[in-house]
Amino acid sequence: MGTKYIQFCCNRKLLTVRKMSIDIGGMRIRYKDREETFLEKHLVSKEPFGQFKAWFEEACSRKEILEPNAMCLATATKDGQPSARFVLCKGYGKDGFKFFTNYGSRKAKELEENPNVAATFYWEILNRSVRIEGHIEKLSEEESIKYFHSRPVPSQIAACTSYQSTPIESRNVLCEREKVLEAEYMIPEKQIPKPAFWGGYLIRPRAVEFWQGQRDRLHDRIKFRKPKVGEVPDEKLLHQGEDGWVFERLSP
Repeated sequence: MGTKYIQFCCNRKLLTVRKMSIDIGGMRIRYKDREETFLEKHLVSKEPFGQFKAWFEEACSRKEILEPNAMCLATATKDGQPSARFVLCKGYGKDGFKFFTNYGSRKAKELEENPNVAATFYWEILNRSVRIEGHIEKLSEEESIKYFHSRPVPSQIAACTSYQSTPIESRNVLCEREKVLEAEYMIPEKQIPKPAFWGGYLIRPRAVEFWQGQRDRLHDRIKFRKPKVGEVPDEKLLHQGEDGWVFERLSP
């Protein structure tokens, strides 16, 4: 097969790929109308956790939102290579936002290298999103054990079965591991020990932004953050919050 023929085939494939590019620039949904803007006077709290609680509880009340606690967690390696995936938030409060995972997973390895993280909640039906930026801390072993045993037994077995992010030959590998553990632990009164490679993390935020989409695309963005050294709120652009937070409105 000649070199020119191979080059011709490669060029045809490249042209085909380019033709497959689909323009979806016209896809738009209708957000909230002007009478539903999110203004500073609508804040239920002058610190981010109280405001998050109000929005989260509203999201939980909407049956259309199947997993209101799903958040996209973004991590990065020590040299800044990012990755993102969805995890389930399993607790929140003034200390931060909690989730649990496998300590051998890609995300956990990146957290060891680089403790800076970002997470985003998005509730489409409400046209709302919450963005979190902060650093990570491991939860105590006691808290991880407590949460592990609060999970349904099949979920506990699944956590023991999967060495997350490692390559496997086929799904059968997981099924075989699962069968072994089910035979041993699907017995009343027998407790599954939490594996050492599984546990929880806490995101301690330094910034939390509340975004609400508007029909005219002049979206509302109110951001809480920790003030910089020497920074003084002027109550025009930067407002004094509570518990050491300040907040400001950002351009959409």
